[in-house]
Amino acid sequence: MDHQDSRSAANGAAEVGLLSGKQKANMVEGDERKENRVNLKKELGLMEGVSIIIGVIIGSGIFISPKGVLLSAGSVGLSLVIWFLCGILSALGAICYAELGTAIPKSGGDYTYIREAFGPLFAFLYLWVASVVFVPCTNAIGALTFSSYILQPFYSHCVPPDNAVRLLAAVVICFLTFLNCYNVKWTTKLQDGFMFFKIVALLFIIVTGAVFLGMGKSEHFHDPFQGSVTDPGRIALAFYSGIFSYTGW
Repeated sequence: MDHQDSRSAANGAAEVGLLSGKQKANMVEGDERKENRVNLKKELGLMEGVSIIIGVIIGSGIFISPKGVLLSAGSVGLSLVIWFLCGILSALGAICYAELGTAIPKSGGDYTYIREAFGPLFAFLYLWVASVVFVPCTNAIGALTFSSYILQPFYSHCVPPDNAVRLLAAVVICFLTFLNCYNVKWTTKLQDGFMFFKIVALLFIIVTGAVFLGMGKSEHFHDPFQGSVTDPGRIALAFYSGIFSYTGW
């Protein structure tokens, strides 16, 4: 009996060793496959990720939307109310996205959420519209805004020509597309620089406004709702301009 027990124990140990050897071989083979697989290089660190998130949240629309909101609203008071309501809508949207992100922990963003809820057809239609219409239009607006501000010092007594603004915007879009395709590190460094200058510009605007209010230049707040519009179309246009600045959520 002792001899049989020792033989069975030895056979069991041999089988375990054989299995562990096969498992090790499979693990090595799997690691080799992973190493030979073509993947994107991970070149984005913490700083780059933060700069991308801040760059998306603080879009270029914040530098052009205030004028559209104020012109469409007709008064300072109504424009501030519209900004406040746009902030509430954006907060609700951000909460919905937070819930979707925890309920559907998959990459892909809107495409994945629509695919899980409504199927692949609607997800494909959304992705097609976003790739052909929405994202290119957003990039065009940002490039046109950048071009207008860059050319404005050269045309201090008039508005920059439309052809010059469009040509410079096209050059900017082509340059950024080439840079993204050529080298990711250069793109991240450029993104970091844009994030820095964007925050500095916003802080400069905020501090300047606070200084002017402190100097007593508050005549626009004596009757803030004077001249407010009641046309639903213009109010909707003001809301659209305000929401455009909050697209980062």
